[in-house]
Amino acid sequence: MSIPQGGWSGPPPASRSGNRTVVILVVVAALLFVVVGVVGVVTVQKSGVITGVATAATAGNTPAGVTAAGTVRVGDSNAKVVVRVVADLQCPACKQFEKRNAKTLEDAAENGTAIVEYDVIAFLDRASSTEYSSRAANASFCVAGQDHSKYQGWFAAMFEQQPAEGGSGLSDSKLVEIAKNAGYTDPSVAQCITDRNYDSYVHDKTERVLNGDVNATPTVFVNGKKLDSSQLSNGLEAAIAAAR
Repeated sequence: MSIPQGGWSGPPPASRSGNRTVVILVVVAALLFVVVGVVGVVTVQKSGVITGVATAATAGNTPAGVTAAGTVRVGDSNAKVVVRVVADLQCPACKQFEKRNAKTLEDAAENGTAIVEYDVIAFLDRASSTEYSSRAANASFCVAGQDHSKYQGWFAAMFEQQPAEGGSGLSDSKLVEIAKNAGYTDPSVAQCITDRNYDSYVHDKTERVLNGDVNATPTVFVNGKKLDSSQLSNGLEAAIAAAR
């Protein structure tokens, strides 16, 4: 299956030779798009995938309610299992993953089986004309500082209403509406979304994550161990149970 539009992007070619190189890379990226059952991944090239210039986050624009690594933690802090989900809210494969595993993760967080860490990044800005990937990630940090008990509902709603790649993405007003419907009614959340308060933080964090051991979304870790495609295709129940 070919990679979805916007799933891979690189620097513009400088010559005919450069054109051939880009074509080769696109073919390779397409071959790396793996679908196992209903779960796939969108692979990324770690250079040239982020629109704009990444700037270091300062104390003034570091989000509240996230870990030092920038993840949103939901669940009992005493749980022995930590599930980290790395996702881009524009990523179609992440939508498939969320649809299949949302209830498992919600139940695990609610009954104390696992802590779930949502690690939202933005590398698919080129899949829309309005930098939707970054704006959606910014919205994640806007709601994270308010109430983690509503976060999983918000996260699911964002994927339910995920825009198709190649379009304009959801408007800021729609992002505000989704947040309000999930229970984030504080006016400061809407202001944060429209002002893109954490834009530079989103870019900085995405660079850091992609310079680590993440080269596709969704990428899932259980107690620090990256799950392979076969484990993802079987759902997360078995992986969480094995880690307990």
